[in-house]
Amino acid sequence: MSDKTGSITIGGLARAANVHIETIRYYQRRGLLPEPERPPGGIRRYGDADIDRLTFVKTAQQLGFSLDQISDLLRLEDGTHCQEASALAEHKLRDVREKIGRLEKIERVLGEMVDRCHAQQGNINCPLIESLHEGIREQDSER
Repeated sequence: MSDKTGSITIGGLARAANVHIETIRYYQRRGLLPEPERPPGGIRRYGDADIDRLTFVKTAQQLGFSLDQISDLLRLEDGTHCQEASALAEHKLRDVREKIGRLEKIERVLGEMVDRCHAQQGNINCPLIESLHEGIREQDSER
């Protein structure tokens, strides 16, 4: 489909990387993907290196890295900055673990609320709604 000399158009690049053309243009504006030279009267061409770069960006996004963090990783991609890249990954891992902790707390609280809803039969007041109101009242009194 493509070779190293740059044989595909932006549309082909978008299909190969499973992204939209506007995503490619946005990444170019952000400096995440280089914009190839446009030959006089011609169309810009992309190659395997561009597909690899887009794959790198999309994979990093799936791991939760922001575009700014991905930009930092791309600056370190020559392989000689492994410790710096590792530090970025360790920071991301801490963030993920903190999010998991918050999500586990949300899961526990929602589970308790649902259990209270199922335990209440014939009650006019919904325990879930009441719990949410109590939380709002508690936050208001803390201010």
